[in-house]
Amino acid sequence: MKDKWIAFFLCLFLGVLGIHKFYEEKVLLGVVYLFTGGLCGIGWLIDLIVLFFKPRHYMP
Repeated sequence: MKDKWIAFFLCLFLGVLGIHKFYEEKVLLGVVYLFTGGLCGIGWLIDLIVLFFKPRHYMP
């Protein structure tokens, strides 16, 4: 189980580097975010919104 707020704040401050994806154990997507700057910022923004509306504890 992953904590929503840890993932949210990782995404907020380090989302363009894909750190929140590594936290969710989605390594390949984390590497893609790392090399593309959070998919040019669009993926980062979408992930931030999605993480905000997830339940407190969730399965990645």
